[in-house]
Order: sequence, then C-alpha cells, then structure tokens
Amino acid sequence: MNIALIQMNSQPDRSANLAQALRLMRDACAGAKPDLLVLPEHFDWTGGTPEEKRQAADLAPGGEAYEMVRTFAREAGVAIHAGSLLERRSDASTIFNTSVVFDASGTEIGRYRKIHLFDITAPDGKVYAESAVVAAGDGLLVYAIGGFRVGCAICYDLRFSRLFDQLAGLDVDLIILPAAFTQQTGKDHWEVLCRARAIEFQCYFVACGQCGSYRAPNGEERVMFGHSTVVDPWGRVIATADREIGVINAVLDRTVVDRVREMIPMAEHRRDLRSMSVVSTSMDRS
Repeated sequence: MNIALIQMNSQPDRSANLAQALRLMRDACAGAKPDLLVLPEHFDWTGGTPEEKRQAADLAPGGEAYEMVRTFAREAGVAIHAGSLLERRSDASTIFNTSVVFDASGTEIGRYRKIHLFDITAPDGKVYAESAVVAAGDGLLVYAIGGFRVGCAICYDLRFSRLFDQLAGLDVDLIILPAAFTQQTGKDHWEVLCRARAIEFQCYFVACGQCGSYRAPNGEERVMFGHSTVVDPWGRVIATADREIGVINAVLDRTVVDRVREMIPMAEHRRDLRSMSVVSTSMDRS
C-alpha cells in the first residue's frame, strides 16, 4: 500500500489551514497517486483560546473541514485518514478531537475521538490543558484498507501502551497516529515511542505531525516537533520528515508484518496477566 503523510503548520485560521491542506493533498496526488493520504492532528485549527476553539468546532458531517476532505477524496479517488478536526458536540461547552476516515468514493468509513487528553506542564513551564475544552472519546476504531487492518490513535494517546494492546488484540497490522507533538517532548520521546509501539505490537506505525509554531493566547510561542515518521514492524524507520511543511511517502508491505510475526510469535506467547496472583513486599530500610 502506498501511503502519503501531509505535514502541516496549522494556525488559528481555518481558511488558511484548509487551503494549505488542499494544496498539499493535491501535491501528494500529482504523481503516482497514493492509496491513502494521512493528515495531522488539528489540520483544521491549531491554537486559540478555549472559547475560540469552541467557536471553531464544526459539524461532522456538514462542516467546512469535513466537507472539503470528503469532496477531495471523492474527486481524487483516494482514501483519506483525516488527521483530526474540531468536532462540534450537542453539548456546546465541550468539543471532540476527532479523526474521520473516508474511502476513495468519499464515503465515511468511521471516526475516532481522542481518548487521552493532553493536560501537562512541559519542561519549559508551558501549560497545556486540552480537557478545558475537549471531551474524551470512549471508543476504538479499526478499519480495513489495501489489505491492512488499521487502528486509530491521536497524539498523546502514544504514551498509553494499553490502548495499543487493545488494538493489537483486534488484529491490526497498521496504526495511524495524527499528532501535534511539542518540540519539548518530541525531541526526547517521539521516535522512541513510535518505534516501541511498532516493535511491541509487530505492526507498521504511521505518525503524521504538525511542524512550525503558533502563538498561544498569552503570547507564548509554541513549537511543534514535526518529524512525521513511518516505522516498519521490525522497528526500522522507513520514512521521516524534518521540521518543514510537505509530503512524505512510504510503501507498506503486508508480508513484512507476517514475516516479523513468524520470526517472533509474540501473539502465541502473550499471557493474560490480569488473573495472576501478586506478591508485594516492602523492605524496612531503617
């Protein structure tokens, strides 16, 4: 399967973001058309205040970002894993951070709403509080395309191995993770975690990121890590971007998944640890 990752620098400006996404998707399809296009997290809107994010959240279906991607998929005849967009909820106080997947006819295959929300203080003291406006999703999405079973995750989900263990239990061959990783965390953790997930669950891991920077409402510059990456089931990085806007391409070979799993049959060896007894001891160091 030929796959193309669209690395963007989105801002709190929907019109500019959608124009950028459309241009890059056209670039990706200008030569040999990929089987699947992948957009990054927040391709439609990055930054802004909580209230601006609530106002920017749009309908799915019916919203501008949703309809732009659906139309492109249908007219170009290409499947699209639409990174994530801000999805309006009936409860106006919160929104969803949502991946929407379209097949090559523009039909929605499914959607995944980010489960783990990014509420941290980064090493440089910058505070991120995603849950101030975003509600957590409560379901998984696995879909089939090009001979692969694809599992979905978004950005901060990358740190939670139990999510990927659940997806592995659903026989996925490929995991796609749109992201907007910070420079502060990405420089130390991005590649390590992407490769670890590919190795421990013996699948392709495709991580499509935002790059560049944007201004937070308090004037802080927030830098995104970029480095969109494709890792094979042996843990080898087979394609990667730098920190610039653009497109990277990779070819995924389903037989590699089978070969790795035959060499190290982890699925056969995996034990259910939940029912095992636990012995916990303490040592008096006084």
